Amino acid sequence: MFNFDWLSGISQETAKIIFLALYAVIGFLVLLLPNEYIYQGVPEEHRHWWNNLKIWSIAVLLILSMIYSHF
Repeated sequence: MFNFDWLSGISQETAKIIFLALYAVIGFLVLLLPNEYIYQGVPEEHRHWWNNLKIWSIAVLLILSMIYSHF
């Protein structure tokens, strides 16, 4: 269905670097989200570090990137 023959010239190591760079860009964009957007609707006294979705999304991205770089 899709023709990806034009990618046959790219080495596996280069493809791995490209995808790891994409993970880094996504992580940077997540860090740019304002805290008020992350905690929208949560009162000030109920905001804890474990409720911060930035931390969890960065953790998931790190786990995915470690798995991807290993294999």
